[in-house]
Amino acid sequence: MRPIWVVDDDHSIRWVLQKAISREGIPCEIFSSAAEVLERLETEVPQVLVSDIRMPGQSGLTLLSKVRELQPDLPVIIMTAYSDLDSAVSAFQGGAFEYLPKPFDIEKAVELILRAVRESQTEEFVEEADSSAPEILGQAPAMQEVFRAIGRLSQSNVTVLITGESGAGKELVARALHRHSPRASKPFIALNTAAIPKDLLESELFGHERGSFTGAQAQRQGRFEQAEGGTLFLDEIGDMPAELQTRLLRVLSDGHFYRVGGQQPIKANVRVIAATHQNLDERVKQGMFREDLYHRLNVIRLRLPPLRERQEDIPILAKHFLNVSARELGTETKRLSDSAIRIISEFPFPGNVRQLENVCRWITVMAPAQLVEARDLPPELKAFQNGGATALEKMSANSPSPNLWLAESNPVLPATGTPTLQPNSGMSAGKYPVDTASVDTLVNPPVPVGSASWLELLFIEAEKALESGQPDVMDALTAKFETTMIQAALKATHGKRIEAAQRLGIGRNTITRKIQDLNIDVKDID
Repeated sequence: MRPIWVVDDDHSIRWVLQKAISREGIPCEIFSSAAEVLERLETEVPQVLVSDIRMPGQSGLTLLSKVRELQPDLPVIIMTAYSDLDSAVSAFQGGAFEYLPKPFDIEKAVELILRAVRESQTEEFVEEADSSAPEILGQAPAMQEVFRAIGRLSQSNVTVLITGESGAGKELVARALHRHSPRASKPFIALNTAAIPKDLLESELFGHERGSFTGAQAQRQGRFEQAEGGTLFLDEIGDMPAELQTRLLRVLSDGHFYRVGGQQPIKANVRVIAATHQNLDERVKQGMFREDLYHRLNVIRLRLPPLRERQEDIPILAKHFLNVSARELGTETKRLSDSAIRIISEFPFPGNVRQLENVCRWITVMAPAQLVEARDLPPELKAFQNGGATALEKMSANSPSPNLWLAESNPVLPATGTPTLQPNSGMSAGKYPVDTASVDTLVNPPVPVGSASWLELLFIEAEKALESGQPDVMDALTAKFETTMIQAALKATHGKRIEAAQRLGIGRNTITRKIQDLNIDVKDID
């Protein structure tokens, strides 16, 4: 069997991958630069090439481009520690087999390499020029899936339906799909169908002829004509009136439309991207949305996760929005203290990314100092923090022992003193929220009050969760249990993962994977 080639300027990455691949019975050769790979490629061809994206000399994307010229069928996996949209799109457009963000779980990386060995087909993408900054930021696994989808859809004209809550950034995703498509040089036209009065929406979409209705003093192009050759983004498509749903269906079906009052059909060369915060399946069942139009729009569905499902992205998003606000106002960028970041990371943000952006604008204008403390945050965030403390006080007064597993407020009793609230560091990268305790909590771990054991407290919490109808109770509480055990083991071993894994009786790869999946903050554990 031909070997796997791994190129990375980081010796530890090369070593780990070589050992892991060799254990699978596959020969593996390592390189420290793209130049070494290209020189070797003149005489040999590997089974799969795994390359870092940023290296001294030629980058991984440059190497990818040259490899595609020399060996177009060679699967190339691109690794990067810079998990942004442009990296993902550039990798896919350059013809990469897959995009692997660092840090990665070694077992998953090997699984991906083995899949690349089995599969030889790759998709052809035209390389997009790099921009100064990514238009969408996100390191959470859910956002990485969105980036992958944008990359794979970049050279397609297929209709896309973007679903997600209000403020989650659906228009940003639509713009990214346009920007990385062959239509990028043509117009991107956005229309919020819920913001236009019903009587005017038809004219907005399709235009009108002079004299077609009272006030129509001149011919007017609609959004379909304005977007000719480009992309038309129809936001809040679920609110479109029934009669216009019929007209839109006809355009999508035969590619022609008529202006209001017009007699001549106009050909529409437009890619349609629709978005909604509503459940279109339910609206179809209720007879409020045409089923045939739904199927026309729902060729590819792309779900954009709400901010509460990607809380690990909040700090980098906040930093970005603070920079943008400072540039707009011509002021110095405000910085968030650790306590302010913890509070912002815990806040549920019902308004999603749009609300976070507004919070950063408020901070830029209203915060008194360059370093923003918890006391300088907007009223709604401070009220949220105080609300958690109030809930703790009520729980302590009404219960003989604290509920150590309460996910939302994470109440903690130190070894001495009065009850205090330790903020969560964020949301897990996996399916369930996990409370990752602060360093203070690790130094002074919670202790039960009275005679109740931790098993009895766990029984109480499980009973409450089951009675309330919470789904997947076993997985949710298991995630909390595993987080606590790993934190305790890391504290006992002063942050040494291998020793912690041995003392817990689990494998080194297992503890690494769980630290990542459970989003356990280990940087301050020693």
